[in-house]
Parts: sequence; structure tokens; C-alpha cells
Amino acid sequence: MPSRSTVSAAPFQPSRRSVLATAAAGAALVGVTAAPRARAATPKKGAAERHVHYASWSGADLAFGPFDHTIDYTDPHATAGTPVTYEYATWTSPVVPPGFGLTELVASWKAATPGGSWVEVRVRGTSAGTTTKDYVLGRWAAEDPADGGGIHRTSLAGQGDTVATVYTDTLATRKGFSLTDWQLEVRLLRPQGSADTPSVSVVGAMASALPDAKKVPRSPNGPACGTTLDVPTYSQEVHVGHYPQWDNGGEAWCSPTSTSMVVAYWGAGPSSAETAWVDPPVDAQVDFTARNVFDYAYDGAGNWPFNTAYAATRGDLHGFVTRLRTLTEAEEFIAAGIPLVVSVSFKKGELTGAGYGTNGHLMVVVGFTESGDVVCNDPASHLVASNDQVRVVYDREEFENVWVPHSGGIVYVIRPAGRALPPALAHEPNW
Repeated sequence: MPSRSTVSAAPFQPSRRSVLATAAAGAALVGVTAAPRARAATPKKGAAERHVHYASWSGADLAFGPFDHTIDYTDPHATAGTPVTYEYATWTSPVVPPGFGLTELVASWKAATPGGSWVEVRVRGTSAGTTTKDYVLGRWAAEDPADGGGIHRTSLAGQGDTVATVYTDTLATRKGFSLTDWQLEVRLLRPQGSADTPSVSVVGAMASALPDAKKVPRSPNGPACGTTLDVPTYSQEVHVGHYPQWDNGGEAWCSPTSTSMVVAYWGAGPSSAETAWVDPPVDAQVDFTARNVFDYAYDGAGNWPFNTAYAATRGDLHGFVTRLRTLTEAEEFIAAGIPLVVSVSFKKGELTGAGYGTNGHLMVVVGFTESGDVVCNDPASHLVASNDQVRVVYDREEFENVWVPHSGGIVYVIRPAGRALPPALAHEPNW
């Protein structure tokens, strides 16, 4: 489920994202990789209990059938509410048994949706030997209808049954249930008779089953100690009051602000022509990102896969959502030159130097000090409307404990196609 990303000096309050954060202790997120690379390092004792598995498909493994089915769809967020007939093509993944009983799953994709086209991602699984129904994980178009897109991108509420439900972007099983396998279905939809044909070049999912641990030990220092990546600093506080129709403006824009920092790091941010509508034009790429990741059902800009899907529309960038088990794993990415957007939550005082508490927040891990503490671009910027307040160093053990137990170690991985990922574990690869 997405992070609402509100921060304040007020007492800690639960949110829709924190529902998942507390459930994360016994849940799983989606992910499987086509050909996992073997990493020499082995997880620390007890890490095997944090079951995370990622898998993805691309190229010839993503062969869609013909557009030989039709469906009527009424955009629930459109003013007119008129049904439109779409023809669609389907691709179904192999059945993926992650090797454990998964309790959460999150899908990710890289897609193009020209004109009135869009894509839908579904998942099903097996529970107690019985195949579940299909759960919709997202209906997505790169652009809003106001910009020429086909539909308002949206998650789908009200899908719960006795086995599982979908919290905005995350399939979560009910208490006492788990899935022994999972299978994605992706639909490409275009208006009947239209030549506007969508495409999906990469799709994957992360599945997980996590222990009910409220605290984790400090992880060993890894290969990135002493390394800080030159990621630009943007403050969400600068955008307070901007475009309140998209998640109440900057105060709730931690996710798009973090995503825009990483996209800018890779030199793939929007042009001045693309952001000409932004007023005031201060760090206009943040407003642009908020508009283009907004989930109209969730009424927020913190939908995890919508953020990575947006990033994947910029140049040759790829993006996906997964979970990491420790900051030692995060260091592998920093050492490879890849910053990470991470999901955290904490009460005021639990993260020294933050100056606020949050029921769900995103920030960017950009490096590590020589001693192993975490260098972050925190868009909340101590609640000060200044980009100069964004770069901060957080204590490693404190940071690990507001990240791993609370969101299950959620990260956005955003990188160019030519930038290699670090080696993943051969057993239960999580990227």
C-alpha cells in the first residue's frame, strides 16, 4: 500500500500505509527474477526468516496474444462516466512458487500507453490447494486524460475476500492464509478499432513473508561505507500548497519528491517545456512527478508501483519495487552507483535528527558514512522549506529499525538500462 507521506511534529497517528507497515511483520511482497545472479555473501543469522523473492520477465518472455477480447470499462474518475469498449490482449506469467508461503505481493512494470490505451495488472495464487480469484493490482496509463491519456490511473478498492485483499498496491493475505505460488496476468487495452497500442517491456513482482519482529539488530557494515552519491536535493516542504488536487500538495509529496530526485540524478527529468504549466516554477519536476504518479482511487501520490512505472517512462530508466532485508543489502546498490527510495515510519524522537514523526514516509538513501551511518536525502527536510535541509545523516541502527520492521524493507530501485544491478543471493533473490 502506498505511503501517504505526511510528516508532522504532532503525535504519531496510523494511516492507510501504516496498516501495511504493521502487517508487514507477517506479510510478503512480490518479486521474482528471471535469472538470479549468485552473490557470494550469505545472509546473517536469522535473515533467512525474512523471506523475499522477486521475479521479472522481459523480451521474448513477454509475448502477448492478439487483441481478440473486448470489455466495456467506465472510468470511475471521469466526469462523464460513459462506458467505452476496449479490445485487449493478454500475457500470463508462469506460475511462480517462491519456496515459502507468501503473505504479500507487489507488482512492477515498464510500459508505454499511447493515446487512449492503458494496461491492467492482475495476480492470482494458490491457497490450501485452491486457486484464488484474480486481484487487480493497478489500472495504469502514463498520462492523465487531461494530457491525452486514456484513463485516470487507479488502484481498485473493495476486492477483499476470505483469502486476501488488496491494500492499494499490495496484495495481502488474511490472517491464517498464505499463498504457495503466484501468477501475474497483464492486459493491454485500447479503444475498439484504435491503432493506439500499449506495450509492456518489463513486468515483475516481489513476494514476501516476514517475521513478526518489532526490532532488528544493526546490520554489518558493507561495501559502500564512505560513499555518497551526488543525488540532487529537493524538499517537499517547498511545495506546500501547490496543486492540492493531487494529494493535498507538497506536504504529502514525499514519494514523488524522492522519485524526482532519483530521476534527476540519472539525468532523465522532465524538460522545461513539459513543466511549463507548473506555477510557481520552483523545482517544477516535483509537481510534474506528483501529477504523473497520482492514484485517483487512493487519492494520493504514494502508490509504490505507480512511482516506479512513472520513472520507467523517463528515457531508458527501469524501475521496480522490492524489499531488502538489511542495510548491508542496501549498501550493495550504493556501491553500484544506484540510490534507493525507501519507505519508513516512526514516532517523533525515534530517528535522531529528523525532528518529526510520520505514519509513512519516503526518502532517498544516497550513501553511507565511513562508520556505516546512513546518508539520506530526506524530502521532509526537518519540516523546513529549504533544499539545503534535505541532506542528513541518520544513525544506522535507528534507521534500520524504522525501515525494516515497519515497511518490511520496501525500496524503489530506479536505474538506467545500462547500469547493472549488484549480484543477488542465489537463494530467494530479491532483485
